[in-house]
Amino acid sequence: MEVINTIAALKTLLQSHKVAQKKIALVPTMGALHKGHVSLIKIAQQYADIVVCSIFVNPTQFTDPKDLEKYPRPLQHDIEMLQEAGCDLVFMPAVEEMYPGPEVWHIDLGDAEFLLEGEFRKGHYQGVTQIVKKLFDAVDPDLAFFGQKDFQQVLMIRNMVAHFRLPLEIISCPIIREDDGLAMSSRNIHLSASDRQHALVLNKALQYVKDHFSSEPVAHLLEEAKAIINSAEGVELDYFTIADGNTLLPESDKNTPNLVALVAAKVGETRLIDNMMLN
Repeated sequence: MEVINTIAALKTLLQSHKVAQKKIALVPTMGALHKGHVSLIKIAQQYADIVVCSIFVNPTQFTDPKDLEKYPRPLQHDIEMLQEAGCDLVFMPAVEEMYPGPEVWHIDLGDAEFLLEGEFRKGHYQGVTQIVKKLFDAVDPDLAFFGQKDFQQVLMIRNMVAHFRLPLEIISCPIIREDDGLAMSSRNIHLSASDRQHALVLNKALQYVKDHFSSEPVAHLLEEAKAIINSAEGVELDYFTIADGNTLLPESDKNTPNLVALVAAKVGETRLIDNMMLN
C-alpha cells in the first residue's frame, strides 16, 4: 500500500493504471476510521481493480471551528486499518495541497441542501461538495463509495456530479452498526459511557418506525419515535422525519418509493445522525 501526499504524485501513479484500463474506485474519508469505512473498502474491491482511500479533514465543511479542532485524527491507526483491509493507495494531502489559495465555491445543489442537516449546519454541503469535487479531479475515479449513514450527503454529492456531468458512478453502501445497534461513526469516540448508552435510543426509534411501518399511519409513527427519543436522558432531538429519499421533503404517503426515516440529536456534547430505509 502506498501513501501519497500530493495531487501530482497521485496522478502520476494512477496514470499507468488508467492506460491499462483498470477500474479505479475512490473511498473519501476524514480519517478516524472504523469498521464502517473498512466495509466501503471491501465493497469497492468487488467493483474495481484499484481502490484509493483519501484521508483529509476538510476545513470548509465545518460550520463550528471547535468541531474542526476536536475532530479525531488517529493517522497511524487509520493507515494500519487500510493496510489490513488491502487498500491499494492512500491519498493524505495537507490543507495547502487541496486549498493552495483563496477560492469561491457555490453551486446549486437543489432545495434539499437547506433541509435537515442543511438547516442546522448552514453551508455544510457547499464545503462537502467542494472537497469531493477536488478529490474527484485528483483521482478521476470510475466509481466512488459513500456510507448511507450520511444519507443527505450522498444525495448532495449525486446532485454535484449531475451539475458537472461527471462520468462516474456514486455507490451508497449500507450502514454498519455496533452489536447493540448504534451506527458506527468517527464521532462515537467522544461519547462518555453513559452517553454511549443513551445514544442507543436513536436506533431504537428508527427500528420502531421500521417494525410498525406497515401497520401504523406515518403521523403516529413520527409521534411515537419522537416520544421514544424525548424520554431518553441526556438526548436533545434536532429532528426526526420520514421523508422522500429523493427530495428529503416530509412524506406521509407510504406508497412513495425510497422512503427514509432520518434522525439527528445531540447526545451529551456529541451530535449524531442516523437513518433507516423504510420500503
